[in-house]
Amino acid sequence: MIIVPVKEGENIERALKKLKRKFEKTGVVRELRDRQKFTKPSVTKREQKIKAVYKNMMQQQAEN
Repeated sequence: MIIVPVKEGENIERALKKLKRKFEKTGVVRELRDRQKFTKPSVTKREQKIKAVYKNMMQQQAEN
């Protein structure tokens, strides 16, 4: 359960923004979307490898 303490006089919009941020960090929505369809483990591994290669390339470009 996500709890967002709201201080006296604090804007409701700011509290909602904090709630959304906490909700995203927990990964609930992402997990729900992943559970809607089945992806084979081989596909998941392939996507992870592609992401890792991309991150590695970006890191190497940043160093140069």
